[in-house]
Amino acid sequence: MTLPTSQFSIPTRIRFGHGEVNNLPQHLDFIGASNPLLVTDPGMLQTRACQQVREILDASPHSWGLFGQVLPNPTEDNVDQAAELFQKGKHDALIALGGGSAIDVAKAVAIRVSYEGALEDFVPAPPGAPPLPPSIAIPTTAGTGSEVGRSSVIILRKTGRKGVLFDPRLMPAIALIDPDLTLDLPPKLTAATGMDAFTHCFESYVSNVFHPIADSIAFGGLDLVIRNLPAAYKDGQNREARGYMMIAAMMGALAFQKDLGAAHSMAHPLSSISGLHHGFANAVVLPYVMEFNRGSQVEKFARVAGLFDPKAVLLTCEEASHLVVEKVRKLNAALDIPSSLKAAGVREADLDALAEGAFKDGCHETNPRPCTLEDFKQLFRKAFNG
Repeated sequence: MTLPTSQFSIPTRIRFGHGEVNNLPQHLDFIGASNPLLVTDPGMLQTRACQQVREILDASPHSWGLFGQVLPNPTEDNVDQAAELFQKGKHDALIALGGGSAIDVAKAVAIRVSYEGALEDFVPAPPGAPPLPPSIAIPTTAGTGSEVGRSSVIILRKTGRKGVLFDPRLMPAIALIDPDLTLDLPPKLTAATGMDAFTHCFESYVSNVFHPIADSIAFGGLDLVIRNLPAAYKDGQNREARGYMMIAAMMGALAFQKDLGAAHSMAHPLSSISGLHHGFANAVVLPYVMEFNRGSQVEKFARVAGLFDPKAVLLTCEEASHLVVEKVRKLNAALDIPSSLKAAGVREADLDALAEGAFKDGCHETNPRPCTLEDFKQLFRKAFNG
């Protein structure tokens, strides 16, 4: 028996450490930047982390500009606004500070200032294409892992849906991972972003794509989330838990080179239509998708059950696969994440539109069990009622 072909690459330079943000000027010099644009969101502008970064830039020899209007679910118009500022300021690089939205906007700005067509028509450049403006990603949440990803998720003007812009050139030149920047992250966002990391790891792990390297990374990421997310949620000043959660988020993004699954297809329209935070949406729907998929990946489900409870090895794979779904439900409950979309504020009238959006989303193409439109309608109905 021969094994399928697979591909794995991670060229981003990752700098991890408490206080690493203080070395930002040296990292700018490393990528040859003299006039970067700092991209962040209005909420971040009020934080100590953002103030620290601004003071570091002010004290450096670099010129810099600021775009602080990133939306929670960024749109193409939002990208155009940032790109206009980038061009007017004659900036030569990007610094993305914040969660996945800020990092995704910075990536999309790099496309917008280099590509004349509509974003929905953008396709990966062929090998040897000119580089995009370089970027440094400074995540302040432990969830998306966008700092090591090669895609940007933006609500496109033409479709009104989240679209994935993909190009290996979008990977930040440097991912600057400083756990101290997450110490003030509120419990609600700690939970939502942490479960985003969990969902990335889990969906990658059980995806039907052959990729044993990504599987190992995803499994390790799950272990870190299970052991550290409750601690980070309970005590935001727990520096060790915060550090391991940032590593877990990176591992999730590295793993989903293998691709994702139906939970992400459901979460994307829950953001664009219902306005839910992406990680929060993933958390609410994940147990329902897990139950839907359980029979297709019983052995992998059982292995994850062992991360929650070592005694799961005494169970049959079938029993352990049921256990892990229940454990994820209990993890959500411990993080005060509601068990239904109704409790999360989703309108029942939107369920059909949400199902249609999920079916059109490409993430479920690598779900371990094929999903029809009717499947998504049933999943949304179950998730709504709880």
